[in-house]
Amino acid sequence: MQGIALSLLVLVLGRPSAVAAQTSAVAGDICPGELGAQVDAIANRPEFSRSRWGILIQPLSSSTTLYSRDATKYFIPASNTKLLTTAAALQKLGADFRIKTSVYSGENGSLYVAGRGDPSIAEPQLKSLAQQLKQRGISQVNELIGDDSYFQGSAVNPNWEWEDAQAGYGAPINSLIFNQNAIDLLLSPQALGQPLKVTFAEPKQANQWQLQNNSVTVAQNEPEFIEVGREFDRPIIRVSGQLKVGGEPESAYVAVVNPANNFLQQFQQVLAAEGIPVKQALVASASRNLNQELATVESPPLAELVRETNRESNNLYAEVILRLLGKVTDKMPQQQEDTGEMGLKELKTVLTQLGVNPNSYILADGSGLSRHNLISPEALVQTLRLMANSPAASIYRQSLPIAGENGTLKNRFNNTPNRVIVQAKTGTLSGVSALSGYIEVPNYEPLVFSIIVNQSDLSAAKMRSATDEIVLLLNRLRRC
Repeated sequence: MQGIALSLLVLVLGRPSAVAAQTSAVAGDICPGELGAQVDAIANRPEFSRSRWGILIQPLSSSTTLYSRDATKYFIPASNTKLLTTAAALQKLGADFRIKTSVYSGENGSLYVAGRGDPSIAEPQLKSLAQQLKQRGISQVNELIGDDSYFQGSAVNPNWEWEDAQAGYGAPINSLIFNQNAIDLLLSPQALGQPLKVTFAEPKQANQWQLQNNSVTVAQNEPEFIEVGREFDRPIIRVSGQLKVGGEPESAYVAVVNPANNFLQQFQQVLAAEGIPVKQALVASASRNLNQELATVESPPLAELVRETNRESNNLYAEVILRLLGKVTDKMPQQQEDTGEMGLKELKTVLTQLGVNPNSYILADGSGLSRHNLISPEALVQTLRLMANSPAASIYRQSLPIAGENGTLKNRFNNTPNRVIVQAKTGTLSGVSALSGYIEVPNYEPLVFSIIVNQSDLSAAKMRSATDEIVLLLNRLRRC
């Protein structure tokens, strides 16, 4: 479909010979020897003259290179970082690893809830804990104490950009997580010219926040966009942007300020609903010796957490997984050692043991939000190939979005003349677009690839479109 759209654009500009060339290129199969020139024709377009491309395309079965462009050089990878984080976690922790959250008895009618970073906890899990406590005969709690000390270090990566740390996708990472440490909002268009209606998914939160609503409902022919952020020092949520009149509501998320306190407030409400009033709730400043375990819930297995991380490009899940690597390490951590930093060291150790060149990447986080991450296409292709030959091969591959079907690739490659069987991780920041993964080529053999654009002034849509054109070239390869 991209080829057709491009042909129409060229026709308008009055270059019929280019139209014929494009139509011919789309029409038939290509030989491996022709691939380089056709990829170059896309990457060397005038609109990319100031951009950097990093590309590596190889058969899945060997390290023979079909195409390489600055493949050993560093690029900002965006969410392609998650490919390394999840690979290391599956290798180190195993697909069945689960995260446990426990409630322990304390002195004088107190309870300790010890979090270990489970990113999946929502109201059903808190309700399960409350019901277990009720079955134990707990009828009231003098002090509900949250132990938030399992993960050490800053809850917000200091390398993240200011606007990212306000958004739901940049929520803080701590040991007691509820609803992914984000406040869920629903933005609904109203009458033309009116501000969007802002609805809190959790109605009680509406009383805790002041809204600065600069959004507007616009006509049907206007573009749509939404920006939601919050103040760091005051309980103020800012909403701007526009949605079309009569259109569908849009979800938005903003990061909570004090995640452990938020967890305790929600748990206190759930306990009260189960008939267990709580007199006081507070966050412990340090870990304590805990007594009898009274209640517990476990996360889904790591295989499911990895799927959520890669398929939906969930940053919070990725950062939790990185910190779990920092906790489950062969090196005994010091008391106040940053768990995220420990995770980065362990990730490199594990991937080096797997066979990934340790000099082919430098990481500053586990999710890809940081622009300090540097990864070469070589590192991504090595990781993808080595994981394809590991015991976790099917789990790792199935965690990736499938083109035209699900996750962040649901709306890509779904209007092509021939089916494109791609499982790949997306990545997007301003000026950055990345796609790395596997493709099953009908008349060739399975390929592994990494395509990254950096330092571009083009829109994400234009960068993705050019990337997709390269993938469509791969789908037309045949032996000749």
